[in-house]
Amino acid sequence: MSLSDAVSHLSPELWARANRALVRKAIAEFAHERLLTPVSLGGDRYSVVSDDGAVEYHFEATRQVLDHWSVDEAAITRLRDGESLPLDALDFHIEFQQTLGLSAEVLPVYLEEISSTLAGSAFKYTKPQISADVLAKSSFQDIETGMTEGHPCFVANNGRLGFGVHEYHAYAPEAASPVHLIWAAAHKDVATFTAGAGLEHDSFMRAELGDAAVELFAAKLRTLDLDPADYLYFPVHPWQWWNKTTITFAAEIANRRLVLLGEGEDAYLPQQSIRTFFNTTTPTKHYVKTAISVLNMGFMRGLSAAYMEATPAINDWLHQLIESDDVLRSVDFSIIRERAAIGYRHLQYERATDRYSPYRKMLAALWRESPVNSLGDGERLATMASLLHVDAEGTSFVGALIEESGLTPAEWLKPYLKAYLLPLVHCFYQYDLAYMPHGENTILVIKDGVVQRAIFKDIAEEIVIMDADAVLPPAVERIRADVPEDMKLLSIFTDVFDCFFRFLSSILVTEGICTEETFWRAVADCAHDYQESMPALAEKFERYDFFAEEFQLSCLNRLQLRNNKQMVDLSDPSAALQLIGNLKNPVAPFARR
Repeated sequence: MSLSDAVSHLSPELWARANRALVRKAIAEFAHERLLTPVSLGGDRYSVVSDDGAVEYHFEATRQVLDHWSVDEAAITRLRDGESLPLDALDFHIEFQQTLGLSAEVLPVYLEEISSTLAGSAFKYTKPQISADVLAKSSFQDIETGMTEGHPCFVANNGRLGFGVHEYHAYAPEAASPVHLIWAAAHKDVATFTAGAGLEHDSFMRAELGDAAVELFAAKLRTLDLDPADYLYFPVHPWQWWNKTTITFAAEIANRRLVLLGEGEDAYLPQQSIRTFFNTTTPTKHYVKTAISVLNMGFMRGLSAAYMEATPAINDWLHQLIESDDVLRSVDFSIIRERAAIGYRHLQYERATDRYSPYRKMLAALWRESPVNSLGDGERLATMASLLHVDAEGTSFVGALIEESGLTPAEWLKPYLKAYLLPLVHCFYQYDLAYMPHGENTILVIKDGVVQRAIFKDIAEEIVIMDADAVLPPAVERIRADVPEDMKLLSIFTDVFDCFFRFLSSILVTEGICTEETFWRAVADCAHDYQESMPALAEKFERYDFFAEEFQLSCLNRLQLRNNKQMVDLSDPSAALQLIGNLKNPVAPFARR
């Protein structure tokens, strides 16, 4: 790639388009989180005024369920002393620095994340614009790399600080460039491999790499007078190898505790989460998730070597729970298990840091099952994030699926909610078990436009048991969390209602596909049908009222604006939440009392 090609997406026209889109999102989400308080100018017109009172933004918006601001992107104007100014997302955050609570320390780093997010949007605008109806029938990975928006709530959602522009072109999911992982051998004194039931290192590596590659790796070790039996094979993200491993782990390489073996033969595509790779050479093989010390959306995206040890056991435990549960089996709910994991302990950095330090999360990986193996005739896969995708013409992916299905919107929603929402509700009430079920963590199996079932991923780092008395195997104990009673149901109200359904409902309403009432009645019906089928859980349904009039508003951007390097203390996630007032529960009007 030439120097000029690398920045060809950074043109005045595309930059202006990206800024307008991001300012729209900032106004909408910051108003939702009650950081901005828009003032009515009459009708659908509103304004917000900068910290110093000198700059005004005028815009048109429709107020929707869950205090969602559907802001008209084309109608936003920025005024200083009555003079119109171009929209600029960096200026916007500086103008509202105090209002947004951006400290002097966080502001410049956050602005860098905003710049990166804008640059990513500009790049996506240069790609061939695929219509929603074509993308909806495309392959799993074409959908994955075809998404134009990251997390729906976070404004700075594509920071990826650490990537240079050449690395963006190589490793960003939307760039869709094949990646070959770098393989190293790690000495068993400092590396630990754990695997699920029935798996062990050597046979697993042969299945993943092939006999020829394993023999080649062993021969490389022998040429250095090293015994292959003393080592474990380890995949490393190329960015991590070049930028971190060769420097931070230089002593480990020099002392042959870590030995470079070479580039793997299989080609992979990076997923929406950046550090997870799908095997495109052999799609039935495992995903590989790698540590990458890039700052993105509130966290350094490392992987804890200590966490990796229990990962396969946690996945096996949850898999067995799902397999033995009649309700979950009845809707074909499943997870793709993290089957094996490896972590490298740099003993000197461990002595120098606490267990949450990013220096302890620089060299680890896990292998996750591929969902491709579970497909039946006529079935296809799509990340659930795709349901929030809208093409350049304003046509939605979800609308294309509904059209393909030939069903009414209400009929289409029923199997989707049964596949996605029902398992979440059941696991909550039956087991006090919560997931992190956002769009990128959920894979939908689709046939003829209709959702057949849901597959959840990212298990060991994201699930939580909220019952202090639950009996858990020792290896699984770490997923238990002490969550206050009044916050437990936020695992559904925040993660599902506010952070996903709020946007899905808005897309369907804005496109004229269905009304808010149709959408939320379908959600209520799904919950009612479930509750009526489970009379034994009546006491739990009363204690944690799915149809409560209101629930607390938990604000994600506030977390990132306060601390964009570690939004949440993972040892006590509920303590970090930014709870600001209440939202009206959109299913409350449909409660059958």
